[in-house]
Amino acid sequence: MAEIGTDIQKAKYLLEAGELVAIPTETVYGLAGNALNTAAVAKIFQAKNRPQFDPLIVHVPDIDSAKEFVTGIPDKALLLAKHFWPGPLTLVLQKKSTISDLVTAGMDTVGIRSPNHPLTQQLLNSLSFPLAAPSANPFGYVSPTKPEHVNDQLGDKIPYILDGGNCQVGIESTIVGFEGTDPVVYRLGGLSLESLEEFVGKVSLQTITSSNPKAPGQLLSHYAPGKKVLLGKIEELLQEHPAHCSGLLTFQTDFNSPNQFILSPSGSLAEAAQNLFTALRAFDKMPVDVILAELVPDTGIGKAINDRLRRAAATTQ
Repeated sequence: MAEIGTDIQKAKYLLEAGELVAIPTETVYGLAGNALNTAAVAKIFQAKNRPQFDPLIVHVPDIDSAKEFVTGIPDKALLLAKHFWPGPLTLVLQKKSTISDLVTAGMDTVGIRSPNHPLTQQLLNSLSFPLAAPSANPFGYVSPTKPEHVNDQLGDKIPYILDGGNCQVGIESTIVGFEGTDPVVYRLGGLSLESLEEFVGKVSLQTITSSNPKAPGQLLSHYAPGKKVLLGKIEELLQEHPAHCSGLLTFQTDFNSPNQFILSPSGSLAEAAQNLFTALRAFDKMPVDVILAELVPDTGIGKAINDRLRRAAATTQ
């Protein structure tokens, strides 16, 4: 298994040597490698068993660093970066040739962001290169929000996990690209549409379910646990599936079942987002055959939670 610790210098040494290190962010843990080292990037795809048509996100400490790797930043993109970086926002921009086609799945654009986590900010500022870092889990499975999640599934493939505690947001970043000057959301995430629109006006959605995605997290089947997920009203689903062999994933409601996970008893969408991936993982260790899940209120970050639930269900049906 991988070593878990808080030694930034050790993480720096390994990354400079072309190795992979799991890093904490405010969203989920990332599987990081030198984004300018093609061999290191190839190790990311291999460790995750990730198809090479699915692009990676590049992590930098700040806006000035991002400018080194893109040909330009549109005005609205710069406005969003100034307001939300570091934070759960990825911007898809025209890349410079220093970013390899392996990182971007052959596209001329790159997803780039500045993560809001003190340990990873220190690490990024100590390095002379950016980090390519998709979520630190096998491709298609539930993303990790604790160092132990990473170790459970990738601990035999990487030497070190930088321990930043539990992720505070709990779902991946919102990905925004641009068609001309118009912002387009490619993936719903930890930054709500309402927050974006407050600064740049109406944004369109292209959360495409495609085999050739423009950004990570656009495939129909994704974010899935090891057991079948069924979405609907819990009361109706229980009429078709016995309670004793069903896991119940609810927003607030307590069904008094030993195999249930309530995302937020207080009704907080932020708390539900923090708990979502931990909940989906928990069912894999419960004596249940199927997970019966309900959608959360479809507002704010709830839209991103529902997006993850629909993709998890699509994977297993």
